[in-house]
Amino acid sequence: MKLTPGKLAGLKAVSNERGVIAAAAMDQRGSLQKSLAKEKGGEVNDHMMEEFKILVTEVLTQHASAILLDPEWGIPASKKRAKGAGLIMAYEKTGYDKTTPGRLGDLLDHWSVRRIKEQHADCLKILLYYSPTDIEKVNDVKHAWVERLGDECRANDIPFFLEFIVYEEGLDEKSLAYANKKPELVMEAMREFSKDRYGVDVLKVEVPIAMQFVEGTKSFKGVKAYNRQEAKDLFQKASAAAAKPFIYLSAGVSNAEFSETLELAGESGVKFNGVLCGRATWKEGIPIYAKQGAAAFRQWLETEGVKNIQNVNERLKAATPWTGMYS
Repeated sequence: MKLTPGKLAGLKAVSNERGVIAAAAMDQRGSLQKSLAKEKGGEVNDHMMEEFKILVTEVLTQHASAILLDPEWGIPASKKRAKGAGLIMAYEKTGYDKTTPGRLGDLLDHWSVRRIKEQHADCLKILLYYSPTDIEKVNDVKHAWVERLGDECRANDIPFFLEFIVYEEGLDEKSLAYANKKPELVMEAMREFSKDRYGVDVLKVEVPIAMQFVEGTKSFKGVKAYNRQEAKDLFQKASAAAAKPFIYLSAGVSNAEFSETLELAGESGVKFNGVLCGRATWKEGIPIYAKQGAAAFRQWLETEGVKNIQNVNERLKAATPWTGMYS
């Protein structure tokens, strides 16, 4: 497959010297604001949201190939990233519509791909909640939505990262039943959005297993969905479903669990192309910032936060460059 000049330049800008995407994520909004407010015991204003994102960006982009930010509170942080670190910008509103079936998302009202590119973004990211098992009427809306976004990115010649969070209505996503269903959901989503009609350049995906149900791992909690070899086989099957480069998201798990997950992916020999890792690097610093302030949080980031991102970077030795799939 060939990339246009703008898409090629954008992907290079967010990759390391090996052609691997070793990016940090700081586009959390609603969830971050709630977590900060809970720890602070009071309201979290715009200044606090911006300051938190600036601190994470200043410290962690010294160890990352790029940072994912949002236009709502992330613009000041985007100007503070380390030299050589690329910028990926989110285009969707936080959360999804809870009043209609299907977990439908929406775009930010006052932004467009053109406007995001004018903020010197190298790539654009969209989050989609997706279930291959949803009724056709729901998924047809989502497919058309992604097609429109793909066309908007083509028109502005900017790489399109599609992040999807899979689910199945009626299943608790922490349950054994969901752990057994998750591999199929992830595979089908990877297969669907690899189609050229969507214009996706990089898939940002969940790992196809639930680590706490993998027997023989440190993350195992005592209830088995798969053994270690079965989990590695599922990594391979999911990879085979993708016809586009893909990177893993940390999905809010701990740094230790995400690091072990990447180790397992590496053992499986799967050809993943990097990570976009957010909360696994900085979420433990939320109470530090909320209760002790910016200086204490910076100190935490420069020690524990850096250690966390280095743990992830160490596991990226197993990742392969996306250039193997694109000319």
